[in-house]
Amino acid sequence: MKINAIELRRIAMPLRAPFRTSFGVETARDIVLVRVVTPEGEGWGECVAMSEPLYSSEYVDAALDVLKRFLIPALPEKVDARAAKRAMKPFKGHRMAKAALETAVLDAQLRVSGESFGSFLGASRDRVPCGVSVGIMDSIPELLESVSEFVEEGYVRIKLKIEPGWDLAPVRAVRERFGDDLLLQVDANAAYTLADARQLAKLDDFDLLLIEQPLADDDLVQHAALAKQLKTPVCLDESIESVEHAAAAITLGAASIINIKPGRVGGYLEAKAIHDLCVAHGVPVWCGGMLETGLGRAANVALAALPGFVLPGDTSASRRYFATDITTPFELADGHLDVPTGPGLGIDPIQDILDSVTTSSEWIKF
Repeated sequence: MKINAIELRRIAMPLRAPFRTSFGVETARDIVLVRVVTPEGEGWGECVAMSEPLYSSEYVDAALDVLKRFLIPALPEKVDARAAKRAMKPFKGHRMAKAALETAVLDAQLRVSGESFGSFLGASRDRVPCGVSVGIMDSIPELLESVSEFVEEGYVRIKLKIEPGWDLAPVRAVRERFGDDLLLQVDANAAYTLADARQLAKLDDFDLLLIEQPLADDDLVQHAALAKQLKTPVCLDESIESVEHAAAAITLGAASIINIKPGRVGGYLEAKAIHDLCVAHGVPVWCGGMLETGLGRAANVALAALPGFVLPGDTSASRRYFATDITTPFELADGHLDVPTGPGLGIDPIQDILDSVTTSSEWIKF
């Protein structure tokens, strides 16, 4: 497949409400979209890097820079997604930028062949169960009101963000209010240390599905030590950036569950490889989210339809974060989202809406 041009489009998407985690508060998403144009059509990819390097070392300005200076120039004259991945491999890190470019190439490739993302990746379902991530709140009553709204909307699993000082009380309040049947898990975003093991062990009383990324992202050894002290399964997120990291975590016993975020691991090809590894070792996986627009959500929903994704992911409906999405919105039905079936992502940006949220655009000609 020959590429004629690539557009790097930056958009600003205000969130319906502030989203607070242990590392900061987001009120809007600053997003880079990559559009690959070929003689036969085009494809889209979404970069999930944040404006500041808080979740990981990546951030939007750096993603734009590395795309323009290194990743796009490295693409061969004729390319598909696997060739794009090979071409970008020599450059260290910048997995979110790599994922955006690889996804755009893959979308264009699949639109030409008429194959959907789900079919290409190996989806086994036509819809996926959806969970929702609930940020840190100012008070317990505010948290309970928010969780109640999500339960009424039909989400089948609730994830609570936690941090030191906001852990046992909110979890206890949610469990007492909504009962033992509610699928409930927590996410620390690396806010604790091994010295907090006794505090984290108190979460065992609440029958949680898992505790996600309790310790530092670069410390598999201490996660393995913590896992031995908890009854609640430990799930890794930020620690897993490749299939090699996943293999190491499984070998060490650092995680019994893995959250796969395609942007974090460098793209959907790597995400599929991690899925396959985990299936081979009997390790459950689920699909994490990074507050994506409909473009990124379409690809995530397709990935979450693979057979190893046995836990509900953070593939929430569009209205969870955005009053108006740049695509036809994903709507929750009976706690599930439908997997797009059209070629490629199976969904396109709505041009008028896309233009209204665009803050800059740059074309790179081939």
